[in-house]
Amino acid sequence: MRRRAGLALLVGLTACAPPRSPANLEPAAAGGAYQAQYRDPERPREAQPLLRSAQMNAARCLPFAGGAGDGSGGKLGGRAPASLRGELLSRGDLLDLRLPEDETFTDEYVVSRDGTLKLPYLTPIPAQGRSTRDVMGAIRSGLVDGGFYTEDPTVSLLVEDFAAARVAISGAVFEPKTADIGGVPGDQVDVRRQGALGDSTEGRNISVALRAAGGVRPDADLSAVRLTRGGTNYRLDLRGALEGRSFDDVMLISGDEVHVPTRDCFQDWMLAPGPISPPGVSLYLSNLTQPATGNAPSAIGQTVRQVPYGTRFMQAVVDSNCVGGARATSAHRSAALFSRNPVTKVSVVIERGIEDMRARAERDDYDPYLLPGDAIACYDSTITNITEVGRVLGIVGAVTLLK
Repeated sequence: MRRRAGLALLVGLTACAPPRSPANLEPAAAGGAYQAQYRDPERPREAQPLLRSAQMNAARCLPFAGGAGDGSGGKLGGRAPASLRGELLSRGDLLDLRLPEDETFTDEYVVSRDGTLKLPYLTPIPAQGRSTRDVMGAIRSGLVDGGFYTEDPTVSLLVEDFAAARVAISGAVFEPKTADIGGVPGDQVDVRRQGALGDSTEGRNISVALRAAGGVRPDADLSAVRLTRGGTNYRLDLRGALEGRSFDDVMLISGDEVHVPTRDCFQDWMLAPGPISPPGVSLYLSNLTQPATGNAPSAIGQTVRQVPYGTRFMQAVVDSNCVGGARATSAHRSAALFSRNPVTKVSVVIERGIEDMRARAERDDYDPYLLPGDAIACYDSTITNITEVGRVLGIVGAVTLLK
């Protein structure tokens, strides 16, 4: 009986021992991982000037490939070339062509898979990547060259429906992929718009494509986003999307390729909601005093909690109900952040004492920003742990006495 009681006591004391520090492959403790905010808090005697994590992050940045700019619209990329501006046609777009008192050519047409507009008796007319104005000019020329008109006829060409465009997004985005952007699902069709002549869409803009790929990462170089169309490369400056300035949110067509380069560093200023940022962070949480007996009673569901992009570790800890309560039993909790470097794909674990973080004036230096897919686990205080050990020892003792 004594042996069993001693074994139970040993188990209880082992449970009270401090947890092992996570063995991170990247030098997170020294600030060498994705964010400088991952590093361990310094001791007071080693304290350095406050709030230097942003400078530590910026020290590793490559220069902006598109130029640093002066903040006044100078060399901040300027305007996109004229060939990229305006509404451009893509395969699958539905067009309404009308010629007065002409039933042969007046009809509805779809831009073919090969990017051409096929009218009866005429050579296919290139339409992919062109404006309706340019295509109308080509139609007039084709009708005259084909002998159907002796002079340029009056032509009306309107877009009735913009189809979805399939584009490829790569580089410094959270989910590189090929995505279909634009188009309207059948259950969301606006009947009045469908019945009207003409159409307009924002669903094929480059900002929509970047969001479809999970949004740009904090290491992205937005000064030189590359758009490849028909073998030609264009460089776009999208910094205005996160700086409150206008930017050319160009319309994409099927076959476009978008590549976001990296500056090889973490940029704090990019951690803010915007048209090209992740729509939010799906956060995985664990905050259980005792192991769960099932998902339903523990409020664990398939969808995890959403927090705004730009949320910090401590904000999420508060949101997950890990902070506060009776100081005698609830203080000195800790929380662990499980993250992954989106560049190297190496995982990292960051653990913080909640009360220590609460009391530190420079906590922002050690308070990481959350990234998509991060997870948080909360651990109870020493008092709660001892209480649990006492409960277990009490149960063991009672069982022993019964025997």
